[in-house]
Amino acid sequence: MTKSDLINKVAEKIPGGRKKDAEVIVNSIFDGMVEALAKGGRIEIRGFGSFHLRHRDARVGRDPKTGSRVDVAQKKVPFFKAGKELKARVDTVGDPSTKPPAPEGPAA
Repeated sequence: MTKSDLINKVAEKIPGGRKKDAEVIVNSIFDGMVEALAKGGRIEIRGFGSFHLRHRDARVGRDPKTGSRVDVAQKKVPFFKAGKELKARVDTVGDPSTKPPAPEGPAA
């Protein structure tokens, strides 16, 4: 799914379905997430997962084209850990052994 697909999905849920409103919502959420991570914070979305920063130490790498040594500076990289509910839902999607529950009530 791309960002524009996500915006379209959000627009479907908004009364009136204005794509511009959905774009503002999605961008606001992403901007807030980036800001929180940039400040060294942690983001936790219950049932979905969490984002946090991992510290990578400085190291010596190799240029794959020339084979020469390259100093790689230390950096912080975002890391996502999927939540238990997300893992379970993804695991059961498309699994033929999991059937949807049978409809209740008398058959018509």
